[in-house]
Amino acid sequence: MAKMHYLFFGILSVAVFFLGNTGDAAVIDQKLLDSYAESRRTDPVAGHEDAASLKCYSGSDMRERIVALAVQEIGVREATGSNDGRRIEEYLAYTGLGKGYAWCAAFASWCYGRAGRLAPRNAWSPALFPKARRYTKDQVKRSAVRPADLFAIYSQNLKRINHVGIVHKKEGNWIITVEGNSANCVLTKRRPSATIYAFSNWLD
Repeated sequence: MAKMHYLFFGILSVAVFFLGNTGDAAVIDQKLLDSYAESRRTDPVAGHEDAASLKCYSGSDMRERIVALAVQEIGVREATGSNDGRRIEEYLAYTGLGKGYAWCAAFASWCYGRAGRLAPRNAWSPALFPKARRYTKDQVKRSAVRPADLFAIYSQNLKRINHVGIVHKKEGNWIITVEGNSANCVLTKRRPSATIYAFSNWLD
């Protein structure tokens, strides 16, 4: 059984690495995912409707609240792989949409909303990166990006931003993320900073 367990996670890690959804070198952050999975097993309220609000409103820092809310959702999965399921539909409903739509931007918006922020609130990924909110290249080089900022992945095929997620933290030339609609669920990943098209700041 133990061998099967390790084999499963080995296959899962390889699969996530080669995800064609965003076409970059992102890899799952297995350490954080395992830590979160353990907390869900031992916490009787984790995963319930009010779990995020019970756990994430004790602090005063808005960035910490947003990241904590996002982390609380790691592991939420679509019901049938068609942008559906109770929680996914809740994210979409927050932006005025029903099931069946891409939901990465809706997820990010929902996390901000649960933390008490009115914006962003949009399911269209490019809308979360208006010029007035974007970090400049110089700011990115100076490591101005902080937890709870948003990151964008650009699609060469679509000629636009087509994926968005929340920055959990930075580690050298990598960012640790929490993002929805990745492999049909909410995941944490390690992404090379060089693969990020843009970062936006909705908090300052």
